[in-house]
Amino acid sequence: MYVRKVFSILRYVSTRELHFTNLKLLPRHAKTIDAAQIHPLARVTELPIPILCTLQFRGYAKGKDKKKEKGKKAGKVEVNEAQLREVINFDAVNSNMQKAVQQMKEDYIKHLSLRSTSGAIETLRVHIDGAEHELQELAQISRKNPKTIVVNMIAFPQTIPDVLKAIENSGMNLNPQQDGTTLFIPIPKVTKEHRENLSKNAKTLFIKYRDSIRDIQNNTIKKLKRQSDISKDDMFAIQTQVTAIADKYISEADKLLATKQRELLGE
Repeated sequence: MYVRKVFSILRYVSTRELHFTNLKLLPRHAKTIDAAQIHPLARVTELPIPILCTLQFRGYAKGKDKKKEKGKKAGKVEVNEAQLREVINFDAVNSNMQKAVQQMKEDYIKHLSLRSTSGAIETLRVHIDGAEHELQELAQISRKNPKTIVVNMIAFPQTIPDVLKAIENSGMNLNPQQDGTTLFIPIPKVTKEHRENLSKNAKTLFIKYRDSIRDIQNNTIKKLKRQSDISKDDMFAIQTQVTAIADKYISEADKLLATKQRELLGE
């Protein structure tokens, strides 16, 4: 709040008759005033007491201050585990989110390395008729030489299309060559383009598991809202805590992504 005090000693002012638009100010050196020069509305009676004018101005926050207020981070949410256990399956929610991060870490190790190994190929997941199998359960895997992996599909030749699809979607940037029931998989050279492709695949996997964690969060909150015996304040507090738990695991996954991308790009 700003206050500007203006003191003006106006000895010849009439608040009833004077209009400031018609008032003429004379220079200090003028000694006499011709009555004819004074507008009729400017004829006033003498007031013995000076008038005190007080002007009040309301202060508003500057743009920079507003931006600072908007930029303030929300305080850290404290998770009340005891409160959560009363209304949700806390262990299941926490465990499922943790598993998503762990699975992402394992996929990074198995499928996103600069040198694809036979071990990564062996544990490659293949989807067949709604079921999931590791490639080593369907084929014999060996190395022809340091630069080529051989996958013998003679035991389950009908699964070759599914295996090729799994290899294509593995993110390992592999281009298998089929010869009958045998797949020859050349290990790609470590080029800049190969590094960048692996880095993009790492980001794709991160998004997949991040969305998985958000799904767990949203499903938990949906179940929570069906409970009618929880007050609005408690409902809001619990939702905030569930979101905070999800944010914690997503933050862990984000750190894994950053570390993996630095490794793949050679930074």
